[in-house]
Amino acid sequence: MKHICVFCGSSPGARPEYVRAAQALGRTLAAKKIGLVYGGAKVGMMGALASASVEAGGEVTGVMPRSLVAKEVAFTGLRDLRIVETMHERKALMAELSDGFIALPGGLGTIEEFFEIMTWAQLGMHKKPCGLLNIGGYYDALAGFIDHATEEQFISPSGRSLMLVDDSPERLLRKFELYEAPSSDKASWALRMSCKLSDAGSRT
Repeated sequence: MKHICVFCGSSPGARPEYVRAAQALGRTLAAKKIGLVYGGAKVGMMGALASASVEAGGEVTGVMPRSLVAKEVAFTGLRDLRIVETMHERKALMAELSDGFIALPGGLGTIEEFFEIMTWAQLGMHKKPCGLLNIGGYYDALAGFIDHATEEQFISPSGRSLMLVDDSPERLLRKFELYEAPSSDKASWALRMSCKLSDAGSRT
């Protein structure tokens, strides 16, 4: 695994442990000689993550839309800062450059980016691991919702298995190393569920 994309907030969050976790992940990636791909900002969780990786001698690639360079305060000191025109280009380039995806605590943008890349995995568009770094239980409720959606048969069991979760950077990266992508069965699974419901309805 040569490069990991990390989604995270441009805010530091309410608890110091979030920033410490971002720094720990940045240092861990550098120590393992894994390049960091991220959103390109020098503030908040993004800045803590990138700065820690750079200081530890890591390779860091930032990707930011031109319209956000001023708003998100681009990390102009990076050797590899790529300016793109749209958010779609940003996400596509980050995905292209990366061998796996991690979400640190973050807000709507972080969650949207993570679930888009998870959806691409579910549709068989890539076979790269996707994981939540669940610092201080930040993602407990979100993981619980995904479990609920699986129980309610809106997500297949193999779709649920796409989301790896841990509170340790080292353990999460170990799960990435062992990860084997499930077969893309969304269409056939949805058809089986529809047939099951039809059969149940015909018996009532």
